[in-house]
Amino acid sequence: MSTLAIVVSLILLIVLAYRGITVLLLAPLMASLAVLLSGEAGLLLPIYTDTFMSALGGYLIKFFPLFILGALFGQLMADSGAAHAIANWIIKRLGTRHVVLTVVLACAILTYGGVSLFVVAFAVFPIGAALFRETGTPKRLIPGAIALGSFTFTMTALPGTPAIQNAIPIPFFQTTSFAAPGLGIIAGCLMLGLGTWWLQSRASKAMRQGEDYGHHPNEKIDIAEVPVIGTVAAFTPLVMVILLNGLLTYWILPSLDFSQLPEARFGALDPNSMLGLWAIIIALLISCAWLVVTRWRHWADLKETINKGCFGSMLPVFNTASEVGYGAVIASLAGFVVIRDAVLGLAPGNPLISEAVSMNVLAAITGSSSGGMSIALSVLGDDYLRMANAVGLNPELLHRVATIAAGGMDTLPHSGAVITLLAICGLTHRQSYPNIAMVTIVVPMITLVAVITLGTLFGSF
Repeated sequence: MSTLAIVVSLILLIVLAYRGITVLLLAPLMASLAVLLSGEAGLLLPIYTDTFMSALGGYLIKFFPLFILGALFGQLMADSGAAHAIANWIIKRLGTRHVVLTVVLACAILTYGGVSLFVVAFAVFPIGAALFRETGTPKRLIPGAIALGSFTFTMTALPGTPAIQNAIPIPFFQTTSFAAPGLGIIAGCLMLGLGTWWLQSRASKAMRQGEDYGHHPNEKIDIAEVPVIGTVAAFTPLVMVILLNGLLTYWILPSLDFSQLPEARFGALDPNSMLGLWAIIIALLISCAWLVVTRWRHWADLKETINKGCFGSMLPVFNTASEVGYGAVIASLAGFVVIRDAVLGLAPGNPLISEAVSMNVLAAITGSSSGGMSIALSVLGDDYLRMANAVGLNPELLHRVATIAAGGMDTLPHSGAVITLLAICGLTHRQSYPNIAMVTIVVPMITLVAVITLGTLFGSF
């Protein structure tokens, strides 16, 4: 009965979230429903106040700094004119010959440098729309190009990316954001190559059949006035994030004395589980400060920019933390043992397969790569690490497979990122979702199979 209760609560979570009800309310309600249907009504309040809220609070303690600094950095890049300048620079270099690749690379460079995918979508869409219109390329392909550059390889595959998806596995596997760099680069190239080929082939076919940009009478492209900033100045903060992350991860932080951290007053903290997170936090903080100071005389309203960026992090971080709380409650129920054993038993000798399946399933349910990954690792992370150690598997491989897998089924039609992207572009699921699904689900799944195969044969590299 407990297993059925979990399934019922998961189905209702998907359906109600798809209908637009906030996860902030749904997560505790659906967790409570699972508890009630499991016959543990007497434990409902203790489970909520201790299990649910403890997991939610624990997630905030670990990852809130990354959410708020990432959102702030993205807003500073947008309002300083840096994001716009970088997109324009790429377009001028590639011109109208490769419009799909131009939009993909513009998004990729910005997101790999730490800019929020939503900020990127708002910044790149007006420029991409003008470019697509000029070349007669169907507008319905723009969301796919933005999604490929923002939701895939720069979010989950490329080593060193400051995306939250690349940071979540760090404390579970004691890795860094540069985990399995060789496999990450191969995965990134596969996603970029296959995704761009698909979109370009769809564009060429449509244009041969006489389709052009299309008639969009209700299109309202808001090209906001942004400050003028030089190309070097625009790229500098992005480069700083990546370089500082690397320096802090491999040289600066490891050279410091953290011998006191295992003491009780620090909660017996293992520094190896936190160095990777600390590196990203410091890199983002310094880059934010750099933008504020170097553009000091050019801010239209610095206070508004800072407030908007910080407030913009609140909903995403609490949504994800609430999903983690839901996962903790589900994991505490007796019926979860059946589900856990079934998932872990998919490939007893290869935890990568089990990990990939659990990440995809939970990302699909939550409509969120970070939410699905957080739930999966919070309830199964220790099991995966134990299984990996038993077969001599490098935890870095677990890290990279987890991130790529979480970025597979997270973009089903009910995904908030997909819904927001289509709203920005003024298009519908019917018009654009098939191509979004191809580049954000099918291509990453092909890549995931390749990475698991390479990792199984050759290990982490």
